[in-house]
Amino acid sequence: MTGRYFMKDINQLRNIAIIAHVDHGKTTLLDGLLKQSNTFRNNQAEMSQTLIMDSGDQEHERGITITAKQTSIYYNDYKINIIDTPGHADFSGEVERTLNMADGVLLIVDAQEGPMPQTKFVLGKALELGLKPVVVINKIDKPARRIAEVEDELADLFLELATDEAQLHYPVYFAIAREGKAWKSMPDTTDEDADLTPIFEAIVNDIPAPEATDGALQMQVAALAYDSFLGKYAIGRIQRGMVKRGPVALIKRDGQIISSKIDKVFSYRGLQREEVESASAGDIVAIVGVAEAHIGETIASKENPEALPLIDIEAPTLSMYLGPNTSPFKGKEGEYSTSRQIGDRLKRELETNVALRVAENGIGFTVSGRGELHLSVLIESMRREGYEFEVGRPQVVTIEEDGVVKEPVEELEVEVAQEFVGVVSQALGARRAELRHQGNTSTGAARIEYILPTRALIGLRDQLLTATKGTVIMNSLPHGYWPLGAKLPQTRNGVLIAWEAGTTTPYALESAEARGELFVGPGVEVYAGMIVGQNVRQEDLEVNVCKAKHLTNMRSKSSDGTVQLTPPTTLSLEQSIDFIEDDELLEVTPKALRLRKKYLDNTERKRHLKDIV
Repeated sequence: MTGRYFMKDINQLRNIAIIAHVDHGKTTLLDGLLKQSNTFRNNQAEMSQTLIMDSGDQEHERGITITAKQTSIYYNDYKINIIDTPGHADFSGEVERTLNMADGVLLIVDAQEGPMPQTKFVLGKALELGLKPVVVINKIDKPARRIAEVEDELADLFLELATDEAQLHYPVYFAIAREGKAWKSMPDTTDEDADLTPIFEAIVNDIPAPEATDGALQMQVAALAYDSFLGKYAIGRIQRGMVKRGPVALIKRDGQIISSKIDKVFSYRGLQREEVESASAGDIVAIVGVAEAHIGETIASKENPEALPLIDIEAPTLSMYLGPNTSPFKGKEGEYSTSRQIGDRLKRELETNVALRVAENGIGFTVSGRGELHLSVLIESMRREGYEFEVGRPQVVTIEEDGVVKEPVEELEVEVAQEFVGVVSQALGARRAELRHQGNTSTGAARIEYILPTRALIGLRDQLLTATKGTVIMNSLPHGYWPLGAKLPQTRNGVLIAWEAGTTTPYALESAEARGELFVGPGVEVYAGMIVGQNVRQEDLEVNVCKAKHLTNMRSKSSDGTVQLTPPTTLSLEQSIDFIEDDELLEVTPKALRLRKKYLDNTERKRHLKDIV
């Protein structure tokens, strides 16, 4: 049903983005704001849910926000549009395009960890855009909280990032988002009754109302959504004028103007879109009918079409080959496996994934993104949708400046127990990382900062997790470009390669176990050239994992025993991507991940050894 547009005055509108480092509690705080603003009825399922805005399967499984999302809540006479942004630098494209819709930000910081690399990244983007910051120090009930130090660290961070003096004056609030409590000043005890009223008041009083200029319609598309009933929704903030049903002009990235028509206008209320007759400048809306719209383009009045500046997105840092499966098992496990089907899927991804780049590469494609996590989320999404394909080792995306080839570098922060500082330093030294700072956290752990090439991060997380018994905490942040360095040494041993196609047998695997660590168990179909384990030595080794024990008439006590095999190591998608070298591929299907050599035939492998891509 079409609703009457709620807002009488632009001063009753607030547009805010919630920004933070991963796990500092921004989506949890948003849960509390949604529940305490009476967005849901008491008997609605959302009242008992957590991480309400993380709707994707991978977001639930990984415990992170991957795509920015919009919602609206109502507080007294105010409508508050809220954008929940990802905290990972890999999804910085999501952050960059959605911050353009906000007038202010809630910066959430953990009371124990303080500002972290992604805190610096997202705050820097917000201050560049001139957004008004409100700081919320969250998780103040932690036993190891260090409020005074965190406030000092925040002051230093603002001093470093502020683009004008006014940004150095920011309000600070204190919260336990998990319990839905907040205070204007640090409470004597966190057991006292409290709610999120101080945060609602901060949004109303500390965040400015949007500015709107008179004139013809201008709205920039910041996000896209789809449903099977109405098709494509173009989501964005109205910069000027009013949006209503009727003819409009769509200004494409290349300046081309296309005549179009708005069929429906939707405003947000909680997790729902509600249809409205019209919406005014400053509000965030979703419109239906402009099917050709893409992110960054401008929807303008038909009579006076004027384009808004395009959204600048930072260049990708990593690329990888992604093409149709060429293994002997091709077409057996996936619904979509042809080059055309994969290409169509990647084109659809480009419509919403603004930080992604796709270029044709033979029968496949070179896909470039902002990091391993950015690319692995795409790969996992395609796999779950029924696609079958193969990917190559990630490569850095270099640039050329003044005739010098440069590669991306990262700022890496590692937090680890003191006993593991030596192994961490050794691993990073081998990857040519430069030590910038070393200190201790409030809990006694070491916090070490490095600068290192982006390509040195490939495979680093798994190596350090193994070396530190799973206790290391790592965070990285783009740090610009340096002249391209020398090739990094291989950090892993050679692999065990299946010598022939067939089904693995316990008898054969028992022999192969002596050669190294196995990735397959008994009864698994393999093909020649498939990687079945890691060698204990540096070189690759072909092994027969399919041979059966010959039957004889002789019988002995020992021959009747059951073969005892060590359980095989199962690599995750990220671990598999980290594991492969330049002459190897990862076969990805809805049912399996298989490591393989690029050239399956042994003779061909030796011939191409000098021509590895």
